[in-house]
Amino acid sequence: MDDKVLELRNLSKHFGGLVAVNDLSLTMHKRSIHALIGPNGSGKTTTVNVIGGVTPETSGEIFFYGERITGLKSFTIANMGIGRTFQNIKLFHTMTVLENIMVGGHALKRESKGIVKYLFDIPGSLQEERMIKEKAESVLEFIGMKDAGNRLVSSLPYGRQKVTELGRALMTEPKVIILDEPAAGLNPSERVVLIDVFMKAFENGIDLLLIEHNMDVIMNISTIITVLNFGSKIAEGTAAEIQSNDEVIKAYLGRKYIRKELHREI
Repeated sequence: MDDKVLELRNLSKHFGGLVAVNDLSLTMHKRSIHALIGPNGSGKTTTVNVIGGVTPETSGEIFFYGERITGLKSFTIANMGIGRTFQNIKLFHTMTVLENIMVGGHALKRESKGIVKYLFDIPGSLQEERMIKEKAESVLEFIGMKDAGNRLVSSLPYGRQKVTELGRALMTEPKVIILDEPAAGLNPSERVVLIDVFMKAFENGIDLLLIEHNMDVIMNISTIITVLNFGSKIAEGTAAEIQSNDEVIKAYLGRKYIRKELHREI
């Protein structure tokens, strides 16, 4: 049985003369937390932007559960089961937490009724809105934010805004969630809360593609790690293999992340 979730085949992305991603091939398997690491400018965020349809590829192919998704629009890819959080939070700050999470529900793939039928089918529209609200309330409970549903998202601490964004991604019923530096800017207690939530999502069957600079997080939770440098893959393996890879240590990790010296706290 094929257990491939995501497959990149010779993926490249150029911005003029700049090669951001260079002939990258990798495979993400089911029931994995697959991490992408590397120095700033190594092509990590560009790679996930191409996967998510935010940025078009220059060449190469992308497959999701064996189906070619190269060149598809971002909303189509989301409807296929790829959720996303962003390095810079993209929430609606004049809306409540509940309303922000409901936005994810409106992105779900449904039978198209056409705009005219939608406008005149008031009972159907109201029923759909009730269903989305009920699901959003369930997600709020899942992420531990039931108490904050009616608060403006702008009034929340940064860590809880990050959890809200993850909740919105869960509303799309994803098979995979791409997490772009989820722990960035969080204090240790906020980081623990967020990691607990996305690990809970993983335990409930959602696979994770993770970009993160906090190596203690990466080394403690990742199933497999792909290392990029100047847009190219320079290594791939388990945490133990990456920590003992001389090229990775030289290019990115530094001596403190040799396996025997790894800090175990996240």
